[in-house]
Amino acid sequence: MSPSKWITFKNTQAPGRVYAFHNGEYKTCTQEDFFVKAWFPLMHKSRFSLLVGPQYRTEQLELTKSSSGNDYPIKQLSNWNLRSIGLDIKSLITVDSSSWILTNFNINQSGSLFDGSHAQAPLNYTIMGAYIKKNSPNKEFGFGILANRGFNTLTVLPVFVYHYNYSKKAGIEINLPYKIAWRYNLSPSDIIYLKAEGLTRSYYIKCIDTDSYTTFRKLDVDMGVYYNRKITKLIGVELFGGYRKNLTSKLPDGVKSIKTSGMAFSMELYIKPPRR
Repeated sequence: MSPSKWITFKNTQAPGRVYAFHNGEYKTCTQEDFFVKAWFPLMHKSRFSLLVGPQYRTEQLELTKSSSGNDYPIKQLSNWNLRSIGLDIKSLITVDSSSWILTNFNINQSGSLFDGSHAQAPLNYTIMGAYIKKNSPNKEFGFGILANRGFNTLTVLPVFVYHYNYSKKAGIEINLPYKIAWRYNLSPSDIIYLKAEGLTRSYYIKCIDTDSYTTFRKLDVDMGVYYNRKITKLIGVELFGGYRKNLTSKLPDGVKSIKTSGMAFSMELYIKPPRR
């Protein structure tokens, strides 16, 4: 199974994205984000556990200043103006010795610091519940439902979980609608994955020359190779290299997508929870 992560620091780079602006100018940029998250236990009983996970993300399209002098659409998305602050509340209820009910509630606020829209952004909510059953020491499955309330949108999706260690070193990890992965343990300290993982970003953005607001939203899938290395008993690192496929994009006024898919890379440093 994947290692537990108590505190996470992650940087992602996706170079070679191309956008066109209202003046007809094309810009090539790197999508870059920095993400921090930590988990803190609030309650741990024999049949019930509760954790909270505050998280923070800052993101940018690394763009240069427009030669036209009217670079408002660019500044909304560049210079680390995109910010997201959120909180996960996760609970695990033990039904019996081989089954559990897992729930997660997420609330976040995302916008741009450039025009003050971050403070005006409405809250987004996601709630998930799943029943998980362990059929054998090497196999477990589960099912449930996920609902997200975003900027004037409501999305409801089924949840499917399947984990199977078919040998001492290899296994399959499926957590839909989030990820599908094949895992191979090279050693007790080294794990390699072939993984496809979905990513959703939504930011509340002010429209050009008006007092109304719109959203910058994108749905991507990262597909590639992940390498996880345990450095010490508490510290580990995970590296990713592969292809990021953009499925959908909703851009602010004055910005048009030209090339939104391409290579992506990330480095994640994490601290494992201490064991007694």
